[in-house]
Amino acid sequence: MAWRMDMRKLVGRNLARIRKAKNLTQEQVEALSGFSQQYLSGLERGRRNPTIVTLFELAQALGVSHVDLVAPDLEIDDPPQPLDEEQPSKKAGRGKGTPPGGGARRGVSGSRSG
Repeated sequence: MAWRMDMRKLVGRNLARIRKAKNLTQEQVEALSGFSQQYLSGLERGRRNPTIVTLFELAQALGVSHVDLVAPDLEIDDPPQPLDEEQPSKKAGRGKGTPPGGGARRGVSGSRSG
């Protein structure tokens, strides 16, 4: 069975855990990384969606591997959820940045055979 987890929360928990293990404040991480304390707080609360480059730069500033920031944990309050293939995606429908027509690419058929 496939599982999904909220990666923003996972990254946030890992960032906070690593920062605290190194006895650093968010302000100290700000000085090391160049990312604002407010941004770091948003990351730790799972409210921000960092890029791969951001994760890499944060990891370098903290002296850890970028993999440490995305490593799965066993946090009890946010267990992975089973994927339900029949449930519509949260991002279904026309959202910010989707062109008129639902974003279908030209030349790509919406039906699958076989």
